[in-house]
Amino acid sequence: MTDFKQDRAIYMQMAERICDEILAGKYNADDRIPSVRELAVLLEVNTNTVVKTYDLLLQWGIIYTRRGLGYFVTENALQKIRQTKGEKFMNENLPELFRQMELLEIPIETIVRKWKKFKEK
Repeated sequence: MTDFKQDRAIYMQMAERICDEILAGKYNADDRIPSVRELAVLLEVNTNTVVKTYDLLLQWGIIYTRRGLGYFVTENALQKIRQTKGEKFMNENLPELFRQMELLEIPIETIVRKWKKFKEK
């Protein structure tokens, strides 16, 4: 069974998960993603929840449908996801990180060193 957080709607979490899978290279442009029924069984959710997820991804321009064939990743999905998630990171996550660094007196040089070590892996 898939664990979903209680603080956000399941369909939103599922949409974000599919976006993360596109970012990770599991799905590329024009790849077919699981059908509504396949994903519902896989994640143990109601098919209506998957329909809501796919409707959201259609609105975002991340997927498109081919009548009778299913749902597919759009040509520019990867770029759209990177832009949207990048903006969210820069506007929400980074300010909080900086605030914590300030409170904990962690210099930027420490972060840069950690980043370089991470990139070497």
